[in-house]
Amino acid sequence: MQTAEIGAHTRIWQYVVVLPGARIGRDCNVCAHCFIENDVVIGDRVTIKSGVQLWDGLRAGDDVFIGPNVTFSNDKFPRSRQHLVSMLVTEIEPGASLGAGATILPGLKIGRNAMVGAGAVVTRSVPANAIVVGNPARIIGYADAQPHSVSAKAPQETSRASRVNGVTLVELAHIADMRGSLTVGEFQRGIPFDAKRYFMVFDVPSVETRGEHAHRECHQFLICARGSVSVVADDGNHREEFLLNRPNLGLHLPSMVWGIQYKYSPDAVLLVFASHYYDSADYIRDYDEFVALAGATP
Repeated sequence: MQTAEIGAHTRIWQYVVVLPGARIGRDCNVCAHCFIENDVVIGDRVTIKSGVQLWDGLRAGDDVFIGPNVTFSNDKFPRSRQHLVSMLVTEIEPGASLGAGATILPGLKIGRNAMVGAGAVVTRSVPANAIVVGNPARIIGYADAQPHSVSAKAPQETSRASRVNGVTLVELAHIADMRGSLTVGEFQRGIPFDAKRYFMVFDVPSVETRGEHAHRECHQFLICARGSVSVVADDGNHREEFLLNRPNLGLHLPSMVWGIQYKYSPDAVLLVFASHYYDSADYIRDYDEFVALAGATP
């Protein structure tokens, strides 16, 4: 053990090498056969299982779990006996978990409370709360996002509040006869605001995720006009997932709700009505900033 910066009650097991510049927080557990280089910062209550090497540039926040044989690197194009002036920084945000044997490419961020599946190869930064698996890793869900179920059909307009503050799933009127089907919504009624603009999202590869932001003032109403898409709504304390798969099913996302759209079907067309004109200053794109502004528990 070559570093003096080890927090109280941290346990470091046999055959572990820790170089002088490393900093390790309180109540950590570093299991056997690990290597920790100089420019490494580890928060409090971090678990590092056996067979892990933490190279210069690694930052692990509080309550991170790093499973056995997780592999990190800090140079995208390594050459023998050639070294970067400064190593790429890889950041594991608080509460994230990395499953056994996962590989994390350099310079990425694993978001707060994200979960990386065993054996996943992470080639892009992972958003907060996302669950990723596979090679290359892709998002398959969001931690603690409870599915919101709806009835198969509703002949008249109805709405259902969710656990997420202000979020409402609306079943718009659906009229069908031998000539075809019609669905309709009225602003300031089923759609609870006057729309200033609309946009449509389509031709989205199924592995891609859109949204990942909140609005300070703008409200949105989402309808999947064709195909299907899953929407995660998050107020910082509660998180629910909604499946939009019928053109008479709409979702009201009020201001100060973090919204994510993913699992687009190949033919999906997402129609979004917005209460405000576009304003880049209205967007909150950092999840930690959103949680702080919402006064929520991270």
